[in-house]
Amino acid sequence: MSVKKYLHNPAHLFMDDAVYFITGATYQKQRFIIADGAKKLLLECMRKAFSDYGWELHHWVILDNHYHLLGRSDKGNDLPQLIKKIHAQSGFHIKRIADISGKVWWNYWDYCLRDENDYFRHLNYLFYNPIKHGYVTDLNDYPYSSFPDIMQQQGRAFLRNQFKHYADYKTLSLDDEF
Repeated sequence: MSVKKYLHNPAHLFMDDAVYFITGATYQKQRFIIADGAKKLLLECMRKAFSDYGWELHHWVILDNHYHLLGRSDKGNDLPQLIKKIHAQSGFHIKRIADISGKVWWNYWDYCLRDENDYFRHLNYLFYNPIKHGYVTDLNDYPYSSFPDIMQQQGRAFLRNQFKHYADYKTLSLDDEF
């Protein structure tokens, strides 16, 4: 395990075989990822980077100016390169799709989950994000999330129980007010 602290950026904890909650944000909170094609492309870049680095991508949500991921690390020290790959590859294509120049991505934050309760709190937070930010009123209506896949696999009753049992996800204080 290692920790890297930066003067003007969040500290990053690098742990092998750990579950991470990762948030990536666009530059100046701009809504660069509005187009369906941009969101789909970002997801492809995420999946490829996770695969290339031997990480497991568990869950994800992509909004117009940020994303959240839950995944398990292989080698924690690979985290900066994994995010760099996601941001470099997606940024190149998002610039073209959104017809912009300059930076697409600003930064990322990571958090190593401690236990099952922590995992499900963050998972529910991730799933709830499209409602929190006003994109939809029903999670089934938001296609840029792993929620519809889990709904299909686990069913409504399972997810209802998960949200009820780990209801403190709404009290998480995360910097994603975009």
